[in-house]
Amino acid sequence: MPSLNVPQSQFLELPHKFRSFVAGFGSGKTWVGCAALCRHFWEWPKINAGYFAPTYPQIRDIFFPTIEEVAFDWGLKVKTKESDKEVEFYSGRQYRGTTICRSMEKPQTIVGFKIGHALVDELDVLAATKAQQAWRKIIARMRYKVDGLKNGVDVTTTPEGFKFVYQQFVKQLREKPSLAGMYGLVQASTFDNELNLPGDYIPSLMESYPEQLIRAYLNGQFVNLTSGTIYHGYDRKLNASQEAVEPGEPLFIGMDFNVGKMAAVTHVKRLGLPHAVDEVMNAYDTPDMIRRLKERYWLYAEGEYRPTREIRIYPDASGDGRRSVNASTTDLALLRQAGFKVIAPAANPPVKDRINAMNAMLCNAQGERRYRVNADRCPTYADCLEQQVWAANGEPDKTQDNDHPNDAAGYFVHKEYPIVKPVIQTQSLRL
Repeated sequence: MPSLNVPQSQFLELPHKFRSFVAGFGSGKTWVGCAALCRHFWEWPKINAGYFAPTYPQIRDIFFPTIEEVAFDWGLKVKTKESDKEVEFYSGRQYRGTTICRSMEKPQTIVGFKIGHALVDELDVLAATKAQQAWRKIIARMRYKVDGLKNGVDVTTTPEGFKFVYQQFVKQLREKPSLAGMYGLVQASTFDNELNLPGDYIPSLMESYPEQLIRAYLNGQFVNLTSGTIYHGYDRKLNASQEAVEPGEPLFIGMDFNVGKMAAVTHVKRLGLPHAVDEVMNAYDTPDMIRRLKERYWLYAEGEYRPTREIRIYPDASGDGRRSVNASTTDLALLRQAGFKVIAPAANPPVKDRINAMNAMLCNAQGERRYRVNADRCPTYADCLEQQVWAANGEPDKTQDNDHPNDAAGYFVHKEYPIVKPVIQTQSLRL
């Protein structure tokens, strides 16, 4: 019987055309990918497969020895043709098929053959652009026309941040739920494969890696590895909320102005503490944002919107000089005319003050998490909290379009929950 741990077994049973096994070091990623290759040759003899790795040395040093072990485990034998970059599979003397091996270092070279199954190993080691190019070249090779054959692609990789695999197997499915039947994902931890590892393997990783890398390389989680995340206090699970907007309750909406990319994050308060419970993303301009907020939160009757709750807007202070429609009406004036209560300072707070206030609410020095996010209702905002990093100049990176929701929510948090409370000056009483 083949040797598999629980996540590996779950992966092999996924019915999807595109399957991904995302896991930590030593979790058996290449092993389970090779197991899927062996299963393919048992089920579909003489339909060739493909193995794709970031470099040719990885094919030689990792795939060739691993496939030999796994094939034996599955009752098969292999003949490695290193110069041709091919591996032939046999059951006894019966030829079952060939795995064609190619490097993804130069995606343009993945041409000139067809396969019915593919294993793409350590895809996220590549830069996101090159990974996408390689992916497109690989799926173009999947063109056997045989009844019942999926022409499926398996991806086995260590999570290397929010790169191609995250975008393809997580974010894309959230944006297009109709693709859920085509893409399947199993995430596994090194601990799941502990019985097959030396006793000191996991302890040595724990001693050698900081927390962020442990989450990725031991627990198989998608975390930002490119540089320090700005909102380091945010944890999707520990800061999770199940709250939602209740009928008639006041709403506290942080808002960021950007033409075509206006963002608003809606909050409610529970026991005096904020919960992000809704988001409005990519509004074209202020009138568009006003329309969308009214549609979502007020009652439409007899040809007009009727206020059924108080809506407080905490906007970017630059809106007091910005004009979406005409030269005489500012964006803040438009919000007030719409019936919203606008709470805006004369000028925006210093960026780092706003960020520090956010982090203090997400997790303060005592470990208290006073700010919660419903990631199901605020998926874009939750992603942005995890992914925005510091740029090389020490300012928040704004090149990835993940700053707008964070800025929007930050205006509300800084105003309502600043780190330094305003000091009220009082005159001494004269007796």
